Order: sequence, then C-alpha cells, then structure tokens
Amino acid sequence: MKLLIIGYGNMAGAMLDGWLACGMAPGNFAVLNRSPKPAPEGVRVFADIAEAEATGGHDAVLLGFKPHQLGEAAPGLAALAEGRAVHSLLAGITCTQLEKAFAGAVAHVRVMPNLASRINKSPILLAASGLSGARRDATSALYDALGSAVWMEDEARFDLATALAGSGPGFVYRFIDALAAAAHSLGLDKPQADSLALAMVEGAAALAAGSDCSPGELADRVASPGGMTREGLNVLDEGGALEDLLTRTLDATARRGAELSQRNG
Repeated sequence: MKLLIIGYGNMAGAMLDGWLACGMAPGNFAVLNRSPKPAPEGVRVFADIAEAEATGGHDAVLLGFKPHQLGEAAPGLAALAEGRAVHSLLAGITCTQLEKAFAGAVAHVRVMPNLASRINKSPILLAASGLSGARRDATSALYDALGSAVWMEDEARFDLATALAGSGPGFVYRFIDALAAAAHSLGLDKPQADSLALAMVEGAAALAAGSDCSPGELADRVASPGGMTREGLNVLDEGGALEDLLTRTLDATARRGAELSQRNG
C-alpha cells in the first residue's frame, strides 16, 4: 500500500519511523506538509496540494492534522482522496464524518496509535466503513507492522478505547514521574529516583507482557502478607481510590473525544 501522509506531526512521524524500521520501502510513503520539515531519506515531501496531486501514485491518504482543521482542509484535499481510502488520525472524528468530508473516497478508516509506533510496540485501534475483504486485510497488515492492529467493530466504543490505548502512555509517563518525585521528596537523590522509577516500570511491563498471570495476580505475588509491598498496596487500594481516579481519568478523556466530534460535526 502506497500512503500519502497529510500533516506530519509527532504521531505521523512516529508511525513513519516505525514502518521504515520494520523494513518497508521509503518509496511507499510520501508526506504533504505545509511547513518545511525533513522526512527520512527516500520519502518524498510535498509542500503544496497541487504538487502532490500531480504526482499521484498513492493508494490511500492518512490524515495527520488537527481535528478542528477538517472542515477547512477537506475541500482542498478531496481530489487526493478521490477513489482511494482515507485513513484518519483525527481524534473524535467518526467514520460518518469522514464519509461526509470525503464522499469520493472508496473507504474511510479511523486509526488511533500511540507513540510506541516508533518502536513497533503500539496497539493500533481501527474502525472502518467501505473496506472490502482484501482492502481490510491490507489495512490490518499495514498497522500490524507498528505493533498490533485492533478492530473496533462497535465504533461507539472507539473514544473509550482511545483513552486507554492511545492516551494511556501519557498517563503511564505521569505515573513514572510522580513515583520518582515521591521517592525524591522522601529522600532519594532526584537522578537516582528518576532512573530507578523508569527501569522498574520497564522491567515490570516486560514481565507482565510475557506472563501467564494477570497484572493483578502479579501484584499479589510481589506482596507478601504483612510485608512492605502489601503495606503500600493497602494505600493504593483503600476505598478503591486508584481505580476511581483512573475511571475518572479515562471518562474525561473519552468525553473529550465526543466533544471534538460534536464541534467538528
């Protein structure tokens, strides 16, 4: 699949790096971006729509600009999408909204990765309309290369899944930072606290990913009755405080997706 990436921000850049890292040919990708920004060697960069349209050669476009820019940008991009599949990174924008904006496209695909795409470790959420069996298989293969493609058959749950898998790394990074800050406030040197927190989370995540036990079971295995870890878990578990905090976090994130959809409807 030859892909024209429209808008080359952090997420699109991470995805392109991931595709190239797993051996995909740079010639399969092109970038259309208003602002000058270097792309990896072998990836063609277009500064304006007319140049990209004249060159053609792509099978699909990937929208990587901001959701609020859809209404303004879509008319000018219509020719680039005509007869092709439109893939969208635009948070909150539904397949129905993509169909309305790009009526001439043959398929419309919502895509939500996270920045771990750069190291081919991201779940990639997908929802689509108009994909044939062969085109759906090709789409799965494209995004599996960045980690694992996960199809959301019920698009109504897409924003919630985005809150978990797309926004989730931000919450994990905040947790790592807070854990290190807490250790520093209690007496550890900051560089040591930062290093220990990061190394601990990296190892714990790798162990959980390769274990037959659930994370909850692993937590109980770490915590001996009456021991140090159990005492700390008692603080996190008291009154369901941690679960309540994260429930509110995911709910606020998912609701923001719905708001973005309404604003751009």
